[in-house]
Amino acid sequence: MIALYIDPGTGSMLFSVVIGVVATLYFSFRTIWIKSKGILLGKGSVSMANEKLVIYNEGKQYMNLFTPVVNELIKRKVPFTYLTSYDKDPLLEKKADGFKSEFIGEGNKAFAKLNLIKADNVLMTTPGLDVYQMKRSKGVKRYIHLVHMPSDTATYRVFGLDYFDAVLLSGEYQKRDIRYLEKLRGLKEKELVTVGCPYIDILKEKSEKDERKEHQFTVLVSPSWGPSSLLSRFGTELLDPLEESNFNVILRPHPQSLRVETDLIESLKQRYKDSKNIVFDTSPDNYNSLSTADIMISDFSGIIFDYTLVFDKPVIYLSQGFDNRIYDAYDIPYQLWQFESLKSFGIELRKEDLKNIESIIKNAADSEELSKARAKARTECWANQGESAIKIADYLEEHMKESK
Repeated sequence: MIALYIDPGTGSMLFSVVIGVVATLYFSFRTIWIKSKGILLGKGSVSMANEKLVIYNEGKQYMNLFTPVVNELIKRKVPFTYLTSYDKDPLLEKKADGFKSEFIGEGNKAFAKLNLIKADNVLMTTPGLDVYQMKRSKGVKRYIHLVHMPSDTATYRVFGLDYFDAVLLSGEYQKRDIRYLEKLRGLKEKELVTVGCPYIDILKEKSEKDERKEHQFTVLVSPSWGPSSLLSRFGTELLDPLEESNFNVILRPHPQSLRVETDLIESLKQRYKDSKNIVFDTSPDNYNSLSTADIMISDFSGIIFDYTLVFDKPVIYLSQGFDNRIYDAYDIPYQLWQFESLKSFGIELRKEDLKNIESIIKNAADSEELSKARAKARTECWANQGESAIKIADYLEEHMKESK
């Protein structure tokens, strides 16, 4: 008997491919049905019109990414259509010449509609185009992805950016991962343009106007999600010693944890419901937690860079256990920029140190060396500071002119 071995990375990729094929068949039939329904009923919508530019917002968490761009385009009197999967999106109430907006539902309902849009240019931050439910519409000439985090693009799920025509980046370093994967997978080169990060611009502007109040020293625990995350691997081992400390502790689970790791989150809430110093923050807006914290404890979450870039304070990170098999990072043979950078401005914490977390935090005084490393990271991953919406609008306007 011949035994076949499939390594975990290949197995994960094959699983993704199988799921992709099943999703393709399902949504192909669904698309035919929707088209037939539209023809029979004679019903149309904003999203089915021929447009020069369509912007799609996947949810509330991306409002600070798109709002500055939308406002900049409206200020320039650029005609475009804004589609959103956030039913309470404030931009749905916005009125301006040439500006149209529509709530298109969430999940599969939204994807079914997006698969039929007609536009010269479509801007979105949703990855996985032509991989799972969201397929390239034959009516779209150009798909543009706006990176929503100042960290490596290889931390997207596998094939996340492969089939976009252009990617707008927060920093030059993000080009390396994309170009490597294009060569590895035999993909056509995408247009890569460094524009900056709108939501970081908003956070920074808000922080500069904010009057910081005196408070007890506060630790923010803000992890990523999944089996490799800080809470999944070290939850109570980290939180129990913090509960015994003299610090205020804010535990802010990743939004995805609240959706798919409900048992874990509920068990932690029950364990610390009577805690004198641990509070949970599950609000959509992370600003209050970030601005209050004097130090952050995290893992491989992109929020580390939000905190570092804007508030310029120390970060403690647990580096053990990042499983890259479901990410594009699995195919990258070198150390990702964010992990290399984190080594310079972050303070590494190992599992065996968890019981001494209070003394480690007390000794994690900010140093000139850490401050310089944060400044270097800020320059590398946050281009066009304060002007990203302008740069994005410039890019979109230029391509709208080309499509005339």
